[in-house]
Amino acid sequence: MAFPPEQVLLFLSVLDHGSFSAAARQLGRVPSAVSMAIAQLEAELDLPLFDRSGREPRPTAAARALEPQARLLAAQLQQLNQQAKALHQGLEERLTFAIAPELLSTAWADGLVPLAQEFPGLTVEVLAAPQADALELLHAGRAQLALMFERPAMDGREEFQGMGHETLVAVMAPQFAPWRAAQAAHGPEVRLSTDQLAASRQVLVTSRDPLHTHPRFVFAHQLWRCDSYQAALSLIHTGLAWGWLPRGLVEPHIAAGTLMEVPMQSISNGSTLFVDWVWSKARPLGLAGQRFVQMLRERPRT
Repeated sequence: MAFPPEQVLLFLSVLDHGSFSAAARQLGRVPSAVSMAIAQLEAELDLPLFDRSGREPRPTAAARALEPQARLLAAQLQQLNQQAKALHQGLEERLTFAIAPELLSTAWADGLVPLAQEFPGLTVEVLAAPQADALELLHAGRAQLALMFERPAMDGREEFQGMGHETLVAVMAPQFAPWRAAQAAHGPEVRLSTDQLAASRQVLVTSRDPLHTHPRFVFAHQLWRCDSYQAALSLIHTGLAWGWLPRGLVEPHIAAGTLMEVPMQSISNGSTLFVDWVWSKARPLGLAGQRFVQMLRERPRT
């Protein structure tokens, strides 16, 4: 006794349309063929599915009990067919994003909502990697798209689409020793000079490769390196070091009083950088990647 998968849509069509003839029109079959198929299904299951005593067939209690699972199976079959069709049209088996850790707190995931609706069977992978590492993943083919800060020069191997911007601010804990010493010597309104910052310990979120260090945000002679903003936050919270982190990430900590912006003497604290999605020209994007880029180009930058 089994419910043949090919009969699921026929069974649901009769339920939805209320008669064999209406179901036949919807399925492009003759009413007698639908009636016979339902009778064969009832015989296979040894269950009465429709009461034929009236003018139109009425679902039995057994039919109503089977209906939820039948609808679930029909939805799964539809999704399976959509996935197979999308794969045939060029859908990736997996779409991988490499994202600079400082940008994980941005609204990068919003673009996945319509993508998942359009390709419900798509598998997505997200890798958090410092910017230089994210680029290596991109060019090695391990990731198809990378989200990162703007770079000083363009790379002819890449294409990109701007997503918006993010502001990095220098932060420290209130108990940061150089700050406390400067306050003791010059009063509570003192500001730290670039020389004082250079002489203190700095945390830098950067590549795992020590040769890949972005000089733009290197102030101090003593650098503690990490490859995630969570690690940087933990180190800065201890008061052992200061560092540049995204404003959106640190604002809750500043509001709670556990961090503060570094008061700088000769420069303003804050550097706004554009944020780009980048992909390789040498590795054409699949169907989902192309659609993601198209949606990026259609939405306004923030």
